Amino acid sequence: MAFPRPADRPLRAFLLALACAVPGSAFLPDPAIAAEATAEAGARPEKPSRIRGDDGWLDISGFLDEAYGFIPLVIPITEPAVGVGGVAALAFIDKPPGEAAAGFGRPNISVVGALGTDNGTRGAFAGDMRHWAGDRVKTLVGVIRASVNLDFYGAGRDPVLRDHPNSYNLDTTALVAQARYRVGSSQAWVGLGYAVAATKVRFNAPVDADVQPSREHESRVGGLLPIVSFDSRDNVFTPNAGTYLELSAGLFDKALGSDTNFQRVNLTGIQYWPVSRDLTVGVIASSVASAGDVPFYLRPYIALRGVPVMRYQGDMTAQAEAEVRWRFWQRFSLVAFAGAGGSRNEGARNRATQNVTAGGVGFRYEIARKYGLHLGIDAATGPAGPAYYVQFGSAWARP
Repeated sequence: MAFPRPADRPLRAFLLALACAVPGSAFLPDPAIAAEATAEAGARPEKPSRIRGDDGWLDISGFLDEAYGFIPLVIPITEPAVGVGGVAALAFIDKPPGEAAAGFGRPNISVVGALGTDNGTRGAFAGDMRHWAGDRVKTLVGVIRASVNLDFYGAGRDPVLRDHPNSYNLDTTALVAQARYRVGSSQAWVGLGYAVAATKVRFNAPVDADVQPSREHESRVGGLLPIVSFDSRDNVFTPNAGTYLELSAGLFDKALGSDTNFQRVNLTGIQYWPVSRDLTVGVIASSVASAGDVPFYLRPYIALRGVPVMRYQGDMTAQAEAEVRWRFWQRFSLVAFAGAGGSRNEGARNRATQNVTAGGVGFRYEIARKYGLHLGIDAATGPAGPAYYVQFGSAWARP
């Protein structure tokens, strides 16, 4: 899917997201505030600024600390699979408690928004993550209504669809709800959820029936979502240290509201190392496997920066990506990343493995120091050419 990529798009996208993420403020530090921040102890403003830090730089921690603190966001979409567009959203983030050990004291987050791109993709969504009972119970609820236009490349290596994909539309309404319980006073969680989605699929042209389902059909999936996780990250937005491990599954069955019976299993591990005060190294590795009568749009796919979503699908996928973040001055950081992934299809007609690599560089600004939140943009290159991603927090975000 081709789309224009002006050379200045990454900078424009980042500046747009930054300008819309904060309520009216100059980006550069206020000299008066910066001077006051370096004065002797006790010489501080009577009322701290909501949109500037003690160092005088733009910082929205004080704004988020208010009872109804939120971030209005307008984030460009430059995902190659759906084209160029944007997301408009409001993110409400509760003030976190005082000092808390890594893996504890997470803020409650609610978000509502809409999206659209130039290939006709449209959607609206809402979600909420909340902690209860003294941080022993965590609930996740999300709903989305969307019409998404994509290209179908088949599962495995298909010599025809690889160069001439068939475009299609997914019109879906989906709901997911999940609750997790902390195991004792540890950083481990166990949980169970339920997901249901009704989807109408329309292909623009017929393809071999062995490769795709009928040209137009409706499907419904419903299933349980068991999960076990461990989280010792120092913050949930842009971690500098800690571990995140997750083993999750989707068990979809006719008895649970699904048209077909199938399963998906996902294993993910993320590790962050603070090499020095200004240098952080991170690694993520994950694998997804599916079995049963899986709808083609729910087959595992390689998800790396620089690789179009749902481009490389199969019965199972595995991938890994490494990232280095260097804070070179004040609140500004540079990022470099690289990754590789593979998909394998076990179908009798198309038994094949596909391997891809991708990588790139990025830029970050620490926009909410108290929350550990960085905002920035990544420029990546992969098998489909260059792609750009505006990042709100980590590219590997996990709730």
